[in-house]
Amino acid sequence: MEIKVLSSLAHREAYLELVPQFERTTGHKVTTTWAGTADIKKRLTAGEIYDAVIVSSTTIDELIKQGKVAGSRVDLAKTGIGVAVRAGAHKPDISSGAAVKNALLAAMTVGYSTGPSGVYLMGMFQHMGIAEEVKAKTRQVPSGGTVGPIIASGEAEIGFQQVSELVHVPGVDFVGPLPPEVQHVTVFSCGIHAAAKNPDAARGLVNFLTAPIADPVFKKHGLDRP
Repeated sequence: MEIKVLSSLAHREAYLELVPQFERTTGHKVTTTWAGTADIKKRLTAGEIYDAVIVSSTTIDELIKQGKVAGSRVDLAKTGIGVAVRAGAHKPDISSGAAVKNALLAAMTVGYSTGPSGVYLMGMFQHMGIAEEVKAKTRQVPSGGTVGPIIASGEAEIGFQQVSELVHVPGVDFVGPLPPEVQHVTVFSCGIHAAAKNPDAARGLVNFLTAPIADPVFKKHGLDRP
């Protein structure tokens, strides 16, 4: 049986390690379409049909209200926002909100995404009073894109995205998570598509991904349980 999943990317590394185990155990085949949050909404609005949807908890809640996801959400993992620079480059001080502000002002170029972390960061820049200065040197990747590659290439001197999307990128040095005073944690959740063809099998996949046995895999890839 094929289980079709539409998913955002923050948990991809852990997911790709776990899903083959689920396939071997159950005999099901999991086909995953990876997309950014904006694209996920567009695909579902356009009538595309999947069995399970994995995206930020706030988006799952929206989809439930719209009738596109059936039942209640199941929280999968959470991760904060991290900071990275090109491999071998100077690692800026990010020990406080003020230090992060200074690092942003000092950087020639700043990379971030259009996903949940990017939405939060734009608000953080406003709150810090540096939105205009940062806007002039922004390198924002499109929906579904990741910041790591533009840091590795040097297009962005400093980059911000979910910790789980930065810690394994070749050519990048992970500086660390944002300090608590300016940190923002996003929870990623699962939902069963209202038009799912194989809802029971999809629930089996969700149960597998959220089982305690999977905890170490998520932890290894920069994600915590909610």
